[in-house]
Amino acid sequence: MKMSTKGRYSVTALYELALHYGEGPVALKCVAQSQGLSENYLEQLMVPLRRAGLVKSIRGAQGGYMLGREPREITIGAIITTVEGPIAVVDCLLAEAGAEDQPCERACACVTRGIWEKVCDSISGVLDSITLQTLMDNDGSRKHVGCGR
Repeated sequence: MKMSTKGRYSVTALYELALHYGEGPVALKCVAQSQGLSENYLEQLMVPLRRAGLVKSIRGAQGGYMLGREPREITIGAIITTVEGPIAVVDCLLAEAGAEDQPCERACACVTRGIWEKVCDSISGVLDSITLQTLMDNDGSRKHVGCGR
């Protein structure tokens, strides 16, 4: 499993907004420059993040983006699933085993499906246990560098 740039850049962008939490809106251009990300790509990522209430947008000359909730209330799991969709290492986990839309005809009797469920649960557990506040607390240098490169 490999995380796409959508997930990585979204976490990085929201981390940058968390660093400025309580200071008002931050221009996307500033987020992009500080983190070494594409401003155009960030604009696309902000749409689902705004819809999910993770960020707010403010229009106008002094506008920009800000977190929709406190950094301690936004988990990395929420960010990732908002832009990436559900965490599933195999397609058969995207639907219940006996569901009509189940892509695998063997899902109900699959001996390995339980393994993949445990892997996904573990990944989700880790991502849901880390908040933006956790990242800020663990970054003593505050170098503002995410994984944009």
